[in-house]
Amino acid sequence: MSETNPHPTEAKPGQAAAASSAGEPYLVVDDLTVRFPTADGLVQAVSNLSYSVELGKTLGIVGESGSGKSVSSMAVLGLHDERSAQISGSIRVDGKDIVGLSDAHMRQMRGNTVAMIFQDALAALHPFYRVGAQLTEAYRIHHPSASKKEARRRAVEMLDRVGIPEPQSRVDDFPHQFSGGMRQRVMIAMGLINDPSLLIADEPTTALDVTVQAQILDLLQDLQREFNSAIIMITHDLGVIAEMADDVLVMYSGRAVEYGPCKEILTHPEMPYTWGLLSSVPDVSSDINARMIPIPGTPPSLLHPPTGCAFEARCNHSDKVGGDLCATTLPDMRPGGRGQTHLKRCHLPDPDAIFLSEVLPQIAPDLAASASNQSSEES
Repeated sequence: MSETNPHPTEAKPGQAAAASSAGEPYLVVDDLTVRFPTADGLVQAVSNLSYSVELGKTLGIVGESGSGKSVSSMAVLGLHDERSAQISGSIRVDGKDIVGLSDAHMRQMRGNTVAMIFQDALAALHPFYRVGAQLTEAYRIHHPSASKKEARRRAVEMLDRVGIPEPQSRVDDFPHQFSGGMRQRVMIAMGLINDPSLLIADEPTTALDVTVQAQILDLLQDLQREFNSAIIMITHDLGVIAEMADDVLVMYSGRAVEYGPCKEILTHPEMPYTWGLLSSVPDVSSDINARMIPIPGTPPSLLHPPTGCAFEARCNHSDKVGGDLCATTLPDMRPGGRGQTHLKRCHLPDPDAIFLSEVLPQIAPDLAASASNQSSEES
C-alpha cells in the first residue's frame, strides 16, 4: 500500500508528460519510499520519490553517493530483501504495479522486461564461470525452450553486437581475461540479451578511461535506437548526462531536489545543490579565470534527516529566504521560473536570477558575460 504523501500538492516529475499522452510512460515511480531498519534506527534511504521514463528516452539520475540513486533503482528490479527493507509507494512497469509482487513474478520480469548494468562489472560477473555460460544462463532462464546451441549462438551474437572482437572464441573466456572496458561490454550484452524494454545503467563508465567511456556511451545510444528501450542512467558525471540524457533527476539525501529537461538543468539550474554539482566539475573549455568550487560539508544522516531542507546546512544562499524557513520546513517540488516541466525543491524566490548573477560568474565567466549581454539586448 502506498504511503501517504506528506506533501500532497507538490508536483511530480513526469506528471505533465503522462497527462498529455494517450497512455502513461513505460516506467512510473510514484511516492516511492525505501527504509532499512538497523540497530541504530530506521535509515530513510529514499523518501517520496516520483519520476517517469518513456520508451526511447533516457533519464539521467545524478547526486552524491548515498543520495538514493542505486537504492531506488534496485527497488524497480525488486532486488531489496523484504525482510530487511520497508518499501511503499507505487512502481508501475508497462502499467502494472510491481511493488509487493512475489519473487517468482519478479524473477520473470527481471532480466527480461527490466534489466540492469551494474556498476562494478568484475564483481557482477562470476569469476568461476566462463562469460558464455553466464550469458546463456541469462537467456535460457527466460527462454526455457531454447537449446544450449541456440543460447550459445545468441550469446555470440550479443558479444559481437557490443563490439567484442572474435566473439566465437572470447565467449569461452573467463571474466578476468577481459579488460575493464570489455567486461563492461559483456555486462551490457547480458543486460540486453533478452531485449528488455527498460535498461538501468548504474554508473556503467566508472573507472574506464575517457576513450572507452565514449565507446560505451555510443554503444548504449546505438542499442537504444535499435531496440527503442527506455534507459535510466545513474552517474556522478555531468558530462555523461549532457551527452546521454533527455531529462535529469537530481537527488539529495534520498529525495528528488530538481527535475527537468537536460538542457534546462545544465544551463538554468534552480536548486543550490545542482549549482554545487556544476561548480565542482572542471571545464577544460572555459577560460583560465573559471573556478572549480567544491560543495562544503557532508550530507546529513539518513537515520535522523533534518525537518527542513536537507541541503540547508551546506547552502550558501539560505540567508536570502526570510526567517528560518529553510531549517524548519521541507520545500515541495514546485515548477520553477521556466515552465511546468522544470521542477525544483527550494524556497528561494528567484533562483534563476541568483544563478546568473552570483554563481555563473564564478564557474564560467565567459558564459556569464554572454548571458548578461544577451539579457541586455533582449531588454
